[in-house]
This record gives sequence, structure tokens and C-alpha cells, in this order.
Amino acid sequence: MAGYREMYGEPSDITLQQERHYYLLSQLQSLVKDLPSASQQRLSYTILSDLALALIDGTVFEIVQGLLEIQHLTEKNLYNQRIKLHAEHRALKQDLLKKHKDAQQSCKAHNLPILRNTHQRELEALEQRIKDEQQMMDEKIVLELDQKVIDQQSTLEKAGVSGFYVTTNPQELTLQMNLLELILKLQQKESGTSKKYS
Repeated sequence: MAGYREMYGEPSDITLQQERHYYLLSQLQSLVKDLPSASQQRLSYTILSDLALALIDGTVFEIVQGLLEIQHLTEKNLYNQRIKLHAEHRALKQDLLKKHKDAQQSCKAHNLPILRNTHQRELEALEQRIKDEQQMMDEKIVLELDQKVIDQQSTLEKAGVSGFYVTTNPQELTLQMNLLELILKLQQKESGTSKKYS
């Protein structure tokens, strides 16, 4: 008899878990109605039921909250890197223009056209360098954000959250984003109400 209890838990625990599952499932079904109809169609009863099961003990809520915090920190860091690069570029361009202005003021009139041509080439070279560095930064940002998505997918898959696995398929990504949105909305709802099942 002890083996049965260890395997299946006390009857009251099972009843509480079932009540919690039904409660979470009904909340998810209610939240799904706020999504676009195309998304609603993809979120079957089975997916929502499996999601409700994964949410019963609250661990997935904590995981999602942690992933969200990491994502926000990453986005803030990447944004700050981009702003810093932009400021460096602006300073480089201002320095070059000041150098050009100083050089033109001290230049003899007959050398001015040659000097202006040289300055134009220097300015174009700098603008090309700025463009290339910004493009490299943007590519780095996209790669880093893509890696964060993969990390999130992998973490949630390992946590047993239905619908999550590593993919780049746009339809599957939309489904996963909808599932995350449901989890976050349900978490907000849960923290706003008394913890009936804790």
C-alpha cells in the first residue's frame, strides 16, 4: 500500500491537483479567446491541457519569469552597445569635420580644390566604415537575440512545457509566443488573486 501512495500520492493530493489542473485549464481557455482566431485554432484542448499540467506546481512560471528577465537584460545590453557605437561614430565624424575645417582655413587658395577632394574621399571612407560597423553590430544583435530564443525554447522543452522545442519555423514560433503570452497573463492573474491552491 505504501508503494501505491508513493507512486500516486494521497487521494486528497490527487484531488487538489485535478482541481488545480481544471482551474488552470479553464483560465487558459478563457485567455485564448483574446488571441487572434488563427492562433486560437492552433491551440487545441490537448495543448492547453498539457500546458495546464506543466503549470500546476508553479515551476514553469518561475522559469518563464527568469527567461524574461534574462531577455530584458540582453536587450538592454545590446541597445546600450548600439547607442555607444553610434556615439563613437558621431564623435569620429565630428573630429574629422573639425580637422577638415581647420585644414581648409590654413590652406592656400590654389590648393583648396585638391584639399576638398581629399577631404571628400576621407569623409566617404569614414561613412563607409560607419555603415559597415553598424551593419556588423546589427547582425551581431540579431544573432544574439536568435540565440536567446533557442535558449528559451530549449529550456522550456526540458521543463516539459508542451509546444516548446528548438525551431525556426515562423508558424511554430508564433505558437510558442502565444503560449508564452498565455503563461505570462495567467501568472499576472495568479499573482493578482489569492493563491487558492498553494
